[in-house]
Amino acid sequence: MNPEQQKSILAIALFAAFADGAKHDREREEIRRIAESLGGESGVPDLARLYQDVLLKRISLGTATAALQDPGERQLAYEMAVCVCDADGHQSAAEQRFLDELKVLLKLDAEQAAAFEREADAIVELSEAAAPAAVAASGPAESLAATPPYKSGVPLAGAVVAAQPNVSEAELDKSILNYALMNGALELLPQSWASMAIIPLQIKMVYGIGRAHGVELDQGHIKEFIAAAGVGLTSQYLEQFGRKLLGGLLGKAAGKAFGTISGAATGMAFSFATTYALGQLAKRYYAGGRMMNTAVLKDTFQNLLGPARQMQTQYLPQIRQQAGALDAAKIMAMVRGG
Repeated sequence: MNPEQQKSILAIALFAAFADGAKHDREREEIRRIAESLGGESGVPDLARLYQDVLLKRISLGTATAALQDPGERQLAYEMAVCVCDADGHQSAAEQRFLDELKVLLKLDAEQAAAFEREADAIVELSEAAAPAAVAASGPAESLAATPPYKSGVPLAGAVVAAQPNVSEAELDKSILNYALMNGALELLPQSWASMAIIPLQIKMVYGIGRAHGVELDQGHIKEFIAAAGVGLTSQYLEQFGRKLLGGLLGKAAGKAFGTISGAATGMAFSFATTYALGQLAKRYYAGGRMMNTAVLKDTFQNLLGPARQMQTQYLPQIRQQAGALDAAKIMAMVRGG
């Protein structure tokens, strides 16, 4: 796959990211940052401009799709668009219309497209079980809606007394490490839908840490917590996808995925660091009585991210080993909670 084809697929992924027209400025800024960083790392210098071209409609969806002639590349582009639209856990009506239009422009095989949609839908449905969809708002589990969240000086979900976890700190650290290893492994898999499991597993991890401290929040609140730390849902998936694509791990040739864990994936698995830092942030946040405002959450997460990236290098052999042992059934079981 040459750079022009890569750019076309990335453009389609960006169109998908903005399809619902409801992206928060914070998320748009994260997507812009990712486009710039991927361009610098991949040797493709104009990805930042590509972001602007898509956002300002200087490039059309028809132009991007027309550049993809290989059936495998067109199928990959559609799969990426579906995953981006599903990254926050649901598709809006606007996103569904976008995907319908994209399917026509790409002239996809209807059976192949439907098969992938079923796989993606299965992960989204299972992710709903990553944490309870709703929890009664009472006591320590006070609803985030009760106070305006993430404003400077305002505690997230209200101030509560700091609580000791009902498990040891060593057990929490082990759980966080296991989630980080698994998410790093998922990123190394060549299947386009594998990274969709990363965010649900992060939700499960944060939910488990909160519960260990006597706090139970629903998925929506956990997603707000993750976003407040500066980890966007759509932007995180775009970064995973972009690194796979530009690193040579993700692609289609004659209907088959190509890319090797031992070769193309070297230096990847950044989801290990993101997940580990997020877990450590959640541990501090819940242990401290949920008193961090947005600025403190972001600063603390960034401070934790550096050491986590160093750990990522240390644990890369284990990440690769886990990736080699994963298959679709195991991934589904993890998201389900089995």
